[in-house]
Amino acid sequence: MGYRIGIGYDVHALDKELNLILGGVKIPHYKGCIAHSDGDVLIHAICDAILGAAGSRDIGCYFPDNDQKYKGIDSRILLKETLEIISRKGFKIVNIDTVISLQKPKIKEYIPQMIKNIAETLAMDINDISVKATTTEHLGFEGREEGISVRAVVLLEK
Repeated sequence: MGYRIGIGYDVHALDKELNLILGGVKIPHYKGCIAHSDGDVLIHAICDAILGAAGSRDIGCYFPDNDQKYKGIDSRILLKETLEIISRKGFKIVNIDTVISLQKPKIKEYIPQMIKNIAETLAMDINDISVKATTTEHLGFEGREEGISVRAVVLLEK
């Protein structure tokens, strides 16, 4: 058996009157992510980590942001398609660890639902998925509430 580790990183700018969706959960907030899809920066980082671990390039190669069929798409669909891509190569996801960096809003009450959504989409146990959140103590673009970033690490088994 072989193990592979992948790292994913994604950033989205925030703007007023857009939806804030993280892990398939719509979070009440006055700002949301600017994006071609639904802007789910958490799922995008996970997709990149999964693809990277499988040696399969990045999310933009499979789901380009200039393709109209992905306009406004639910990122859970992209996550499911990402799973299919790596499954065809003989890989299985062992676990996922993520950290979301944003100043506001506080999201800890939404994290269990995010984990549940990701687990259901990937047919995984919720105990194999970690979603954490942190502020940047008002530093950087996250601290100024200009954007959100997510880092994800994925372990695959072949």
